[in-house]
Amino acid sequence: MQPKTINILYWVFTLIFGALMIFSSVGGIGPNEQTIEIFHKFLGYPIYFIQFISWAKIVGVIALLLPLPKTVKEWAYAGLFFDLLAAVYSGIAASGKFDPQMLGMLMWIIPGVLSYYFWKKKTAVNS
Repeated sequence: MQPKTINILYWVFTLIFGALMIFSSVGGIGPNEQTIEIFHKFLGYPIYFIQFISWAKIVGVIALLLPLPKTVKEWAYAGLFFDLLAAVYSGIAASGKFDPQMLGMLMWIIPGVLSYYFWKKKTAVNS
């Protein structure tokens, strides 16, 4: 695969993944009533944690978009993936059963995995 193609695919998947993560964090910064209903009342998270995790996702996305050291980007990817996996696990644990709609949440991971894959290819080409 050509370096230009790798770079384009990296940015496409990174922007999609970043947009999804920002979208998922916007309601928690305040947090709004819908977010409190889901995260506090249903999942049992304290409100201060909802705000913390929302800001952490924004910082993680910024870390993916900026030209930062590899270690920082690795931590940002890990943190965002852990957030998504924890969201799926929390939904299953809070409801006491597996809901097939939880698989929809796993689909948010796909652009992140592809972003990470093309980032690794991009850094290997540029090394």
